[in-house]
Amino acid sequence: MIISCQDKKQETKNKIIHPQEQIQSNKKSTDPKLDPVEETTGTFSILLPKEYRDFGKENEVNELAKDWLDLYQKDGKYYFGRADYTITRGYSECSGDSTKVINSKNNTLLLIGSSRLTQGEIKTVKIVKNKIWPKEKLKFHFGNEDYTLRAEGKVLSSEKVHTDEGEELYQNVKDYKLYISANNSQETLFLEEESFNDTFVELLFIGDMDKDGKPDFIFGANRDYEEERVILYLSSQAKKGKLIKKAAEVAIQFDC
Repeated sequence: MIISCQDKKQETKNKIIHPQEQIQSNKKSTDPKLDPVEETTGTFSILLPKEYRDFGKENEVNELAKDWLDLYQKDGKYYFGRADYTITRGYSECSGDSTKVINSKNNTLLLIGSSRLTQGEIKTVKIVKNKIWPKEKLKFHFGNEDYTLRAEGKVLSSEKVHTDEGEELYQNVKDYKLYISANNSQETLFLEEESFNDTFVELLFIGDMDKDGKPDFIFGANRDYEEERVILYLSSQAKKGKLIKKAAEVAIQFDC
């Protein structure tokens, strides 16, 4: 079921979202850095190889087809190939809903439904920092351009937490904003979240998925610890003067 992006509290079922999140005001900001987050074109659909709850007779997995592409990793490299998967039936004891589970045969990052992308190896950038906290920057080189991701936000608290990768910093952040720029160009705001519930934005992928010589991005942006949300940004969908545009989003709820 393809629906508009909305607050998780208003809808507790799983959702595939072609996001249409915007800064609510339609007026242009006097600050040139605060460009509104643009709407998507609606030509891309994405899914994760996960479990999805039924909603009546509908299930997001029904959108998946054999002509979808699989963005997967093999031997340290990323590729687009035809989706290779099976679907099994399940049941959620937590929600009391029937489920469908996508079982991919590859080490899949994302399943993408679009006729605009092609199979083959993808040129990527090694991610040296997957969380960009407020007042931090991530710089990288791609093609002949130098790119910068810069974050703003209010840090409410900080602590050290233990993860599978070891001890790392976790910060409770509100009013988070993430900007992108290339060389000395003007920054563009492309991702913002008002608050998080024991989660944060994570950079999952940088690479040229649409083969236009410019970087595309995949971010994990869970707003709650009972949500798995992924956003796809493509450079080929950006308007003139912009670097990227949100192409699609998927948000899976697993709350009880």
